[in-house]
Amino acid sequence: MNSPFTQVVLILIIAYLFYLWFSDYRTNQAGKTQSGALPGAFPCNQNLIWLAVAGAFMLVAAETVGELALDISQEQSAITILFGLVTLASGFGEELVFRGYLVIQNKGKIVLWLSIWGFSLVFACAHPFLWSWEQGKVDFHMTEKAGFSTLIVFLNSLWFYFMRFNRANPSRSLWPCIAAHVASNLAVVLVKLFQGHVVGIV
Repeated sequence: MNSPFTQVVLILIIAYLFYLWFSDYRTNQAGKTQSGALPGAFPCNQNLIWLAVAGAFMLVAAETVGELALDISQEQSAITILFGLVTLASGFGEELVFRGYLVIQNKGKIVLWLSIWGFSLVFACAHPFLWSWEQGKVDFHMTEKAGFSTLIVFLNSLWFYFMRFNRANPSRSLWPCIAAHVASNLAVVLVKLFQGHVVGIV
């Protein structure tokens, strides 16, 4: 993931997936039926998108204030501008995978929300805060910063899932989730930039 080539390829792959998803969205928006469409490619209430973004910004604000209160903000990882672009692109890619596919539907509300909590835990632990891959082996990091960052990602995941599976989103559109995730990642990149953790272009 540290290779600029790998990062560019990842951005291109996610861009292509978004193209496919948006094509399905336009088809569904036109009222045409289709089989095999990517999940959540439906329109939704625009107010729900703004609510999703507002909630995402509030979580980033809570994260920033929390890091300052715990005196761990200086432990943030440094990123490049290119990695910042990967971070923004992943806002769509991760939503397609997790909120789109990794959820159990049509088995009742209890199963739905148990799967949401379970996959949110997977989502949080998949982010390399509590662990890292170094020289062919996994190293674990049981630090205050790692635990706090993992908790924030877990809460973000719950918020993204809620934005898709609530009564205000009967079409189960992914738009609120995508908007919230991209907004959250953008805010994180801007916080890093302001605090001096963005170093170089690639």
